[in-house]
Amino acid sequence: MSTAQTPPDDDLPAEIDFSGGTRGKFYRPDATLNLPVYLDAEVQSRLARLANAKGIDFSTLVNAMLRKDIELIEMAQ
Repeated sequence: MSTAQTPPDDDLPAEIDFSGGTRGKFYRPDATLNLPVYLDAEVQSRLARLANAKGIDFSTLVNAMLRKDIELIEMAQ
């Protein structure tokens, strides 16, 4: 059986004292979280060319396409 151990991380102390911390200091109840969406390289390239050809922002094109897909899905239900 192997007894390999993870080497210690010298950048962090063994224990961290949070007693002087403030709970919720950066919490914002009205904050919105924009999730990153990762497209396949080929899809992104084609959509970027289409957005460029139409003279619109990439995000505007993708949002419009997704809205249309959602509309079609809802109509089919």
